[in-house]
Amino acid sequence: MTDLAVDPTPFLAVGDEDPDGPLIPMVVSLTFPGMDALSHQLQDEFTRIAFDAVRAAGGRPRLVDSAGERLASHEEVLGGADAVVFLGGGDVDLDCYGHGGPPPANLYGVDRRADDYCIGLIREAASRDLPTLAICRGSQLLNVAFGGTLIPDIENWPMHKGGPGEPLFIDEEVILEPDSEIARILGRTRAVVRNGHHQAVAEVGPALRATGRAHDGIVEATQHREASWVLGVQWHPEEPEADAEDRARLFGELVRRARKG
Repeated sequence: MTDLAVDPTPFLAVGDEDPDGPLIPMVVSLTFPGMDALSHQLQDEFTRIAFDAVRAAGGRPRLVDSAGERLASHEEVLGGADAVVFLGGGDVDLDCYGHGGPPPANLYGVDRRADDYCIGLIREAASRDLPTLAICRGSQLLNVAFGGTLIPDIENWPMHKGGPGEPLFIDEEVILEPDSEIARILGRTRAVVRNGHHQAVAEVGPALRATGRAHDGIVEATQHREASWVLGVQWHPEEPEADAEDRARLFGELVRRARKG
């Protein structure tokens, strides 16, 4: 059986956008091992919504397929970029963060080549002080890139995703640190978000700080301690039923930061 792959064509078209807007690479794997019909649908839909959100905020999103046959160099991706976004996808390879135990039975979509590529891009973007937004898998890779570890499978999962036979994504309240950038952007310290994850940040990388947690203590948001604007959110602001105003606030701030650069 051949794995499915999201058609890149819609993301290569320039579309209706501000021709003077900041250039923002959108890093996402359009396929991964074991991609089925549901994950294909989600990857396509979420990527479309993220592209639309960047354009609505005044940015110019550009596709970077981290599972492509040819991977663009760091300079090709970041050389003319004003900011960068890392979107969701499959699980991160256990070896990337030194997990020594047995793999969870529900590990899926692991692509070490894509992991290594994204980790390198994340580190390079931070070294250039590019505004960076990392979502779900992206937030996990952000943590791994700076020396953190992951929970390979959350034991008490019902707070974070739907159960068997139910929709994957659910509403979840997260508690945000009052002095955090994500709390400032959303304008509050409690937010209901759309979540559907079985992995999460465990030990936070030394260069990062945890800025949001679920009620069970699971890390749901991080930010870089030294870079001007590098944020990770475990939830999906680009999920169709996510709060549209919060989505606009987050992507709007990304584009605003990109303009400042």
